[in-house]
Amino acid sequence: MLLAVTKAAVLYVLRCLVDEAIPLNAGCFEPLTLVVPQGSLLNPLPPAAVVAGNVETSQALCNLLFAAMGVMAAAQGTMNNLTFGDERSQYYETITGGGGAGPGFQGSSGVQTHMTNSRLTDPEILEQRFPVRLERFQLRRGSGGKGRWPGGDGLERQIRFLAPMSVALLSGSRRVAPFGLAGGQAGALGMA
Repeated sequence: MLLAVTKAAVLYVLRCLVDEAIPLNAGCFEPLTLVVPQGSLLNPLPPAAVVAGNVETSQALCNLLFAAMGVMAAAQGTMNNLTFGDERSQYYETITGGGGAGPGFQGSSGVQTHMTNSRLTDPEILEQRFPVRLERFQLRRGSGGKGRWPGGDGLERQIRFLAPMSVALLSGSRRVAPFGLAGGQAGALGMA
């Protein structure tokens, strides 16, 4: 599965960098040779743990590829998968963050980056359907990393549970900050 994720990330990065439309078919890879050694992180062998291979590894790979080409610092580097629920209801979302900056442009704030494109549920609907209250939902000012071209800021999303719930967060950039590029500073870690 991760080998397919690797191909998807490579195609995504190339499509972002090429100045014309590239069709989405197997022919896109004819001029490319991907060397991904068997048993590596991107081409694991059983019984390797591969949970979140798409949602987390693909984000890190996109950051790596853009940086290797010198065109963009790291974005948030995670899809921030939040789930909560009880025996009656369950909820899933990916929390947006900041996009990486590059030569001549600053990063975008409060956006989904790279391999994710989901939308959040409107606060009114979230509170109507689940026993929760959205207490805060705002940009986390200054979290994107300083530099001539600053990275995009992430978000703070504070949810109060009005009933007992199980909660899980599958997320990166909690211990290793998204890196800067060409002297730009790293972004902030995931927790305020």
